[in-house]
Amino acid sequence: MKIKELRRKTTKELEELLKENRHKLGQLKFDLAAKKLKNIREIRGLRREIAQILTVLNKEKNGQKE
Repeated sequence: MKIKELRRKTTKELEELLKENRHKLGQLKFDLAAKKLKNIREIRGLRREIAQILTVLNKEKNGQKE
């Protein structure tokens, strides 16, 4: 998901998306340990999306605009 799309979402939507992505990341790490994961780049992409969501949430919390 692009950063512009994340900025349009409400705080509640971002928190829900963050929760879902963290759950997916846990599942991917579990699958990696069990050698079921074929594309390990998914983990990198998911971690990046989580970081983007956290950045948007923190900017909203601090009242910064971008």
